Amino acid sequence: MSKALLINKIKELKICVLIPTYNNERTLKRVVDGVLEYTNDIIIINDGSTDSTAQILKEYSSLEHILVPQNKGKGNALRVGFKKATELRYDFAITIDSDGQHFPEDINTFVEALEHAENKNLLLIGARNMNQEGVPGKSSFGNKFSNFWFWFETGIKLTDTQSGFRLYPLKALEKLKFYTQKFEFEIEVIVKAAWNDVVVENVPIQVLYDENERVSHFRPFKDFTRISILNICLVFLTLFYIKPRNLYRKFKKKGVKRFFIEDFLGSQDSPTKKALSIALGVLIGLSPFWGFHTLIVIFLAIVLNLNKAIAFAFSNVSLPPFIPFVLYASSKVGQFVLGVNYNYTLDTFKNNFEVSDHLKTYIIGSFTLAVTCAILFGVLGFLFFSIFEKKKTALHNG
Repeated sequence: MSKALLINKIKELKICVLIPTYNNERTLKRVVDGVLEYTNDIIIINDGSTDSTAQILKEYSSLEHILVPQNKGKGNALRVGFKKATELRYDFAITIDSDGQHFPEDINTFVEALEHAENKNLLLIGARNMNQEGVPGKSSFGNKFSNFWFWFETGIKLTDTQSGFRLYPLKALEKLKFYTQKFEFEIEVIVKAAWNDVVVENVPIQVLYDENERVSHFRPFKDFTRISILNICLVFLTLFYIKPRNLYRKFKKKGVKRFFIEDFLGSQDSPTKKALSIALGVLIGLSPFWGFHTLIVIFLAIVLNLNKAIAFAFSNVSLPPFIPFVLYASSKVGQFVLGVNYNYTLDTFKNNFEVSDHLKTYIIGSFTLAVTCAILFGVLGFLFFSIFEKKKTALHNG
């Protein structure tokens, strides 16, 4: 869009630009002047800079300034900026780094994407070309690492999850609770936004890595450790809370019949994929990993790209009422495989059965039963879904 139209759209959509800065005296003025070409709605957060940043900012007395007396990290600076932007009644905030790697003219890309989006509950991340000349190898690796974990935690595939050039929906962020204050915040915020139904997408941007000007405050060991710890926590929440919550919400919203028809029968997955999902669920559900069935089955369904709803449902073959029968069958199979006979009865497993006394028999029987039933249910599932697909296709064509 034209420059004049862009300036008007920024006002109309109630967008401000946040510039967090810490000891970027060589590039700060260029970044601020570049943003001023498009808007005066700028909030600069001076995160305890000890260089000439304060003197540079005196030239911009008409802009909104926030001084954080001591450096607390980029995440804290952004959170402070979001709070101020909300107080000033902006609806969106575009964040741009002050180290000179971003091009202010790319603000147009964010505004156009927001303007044309049907759902304005939108968080946009600038996607850099990480293969271009001059991009540090550690940045490219770190971005791929971050992209993988973001996909694992949200199911959303992005090409860049680390760029600081972003557009945030401020009203949506108000509802979320954050705990991090440094670089890892930029991961926490996009994961939690995605978990709460914010649309998270990439838009293409330019990037400049000039080692003569750019000052990076990323500390490889400390910050990578912080990011790794955060991802461990987010993965734990994904497997134990978010995935089960989403399945429960879908089940509750649709009801038993609709959930079964749409998510089991009507899923766009192939009969093979559905059958493998059933097999995985049964395999894990009958395995001796008591207390970890949900964690393992959802983890494997994500990694293997199987149907999580089907795998999760069939892993519940070991619900509490069925446990005595599963233990009994596992031990009987174990005895058969090992060629022994302990004369168990079903009552043995309901009253004071000590698994540790016959652990070898139980574990061998448990895995044998799990594999056998997984194959059986997988084959039956494949036949069922194949027949169902053929009937659905025939009805559709007829």
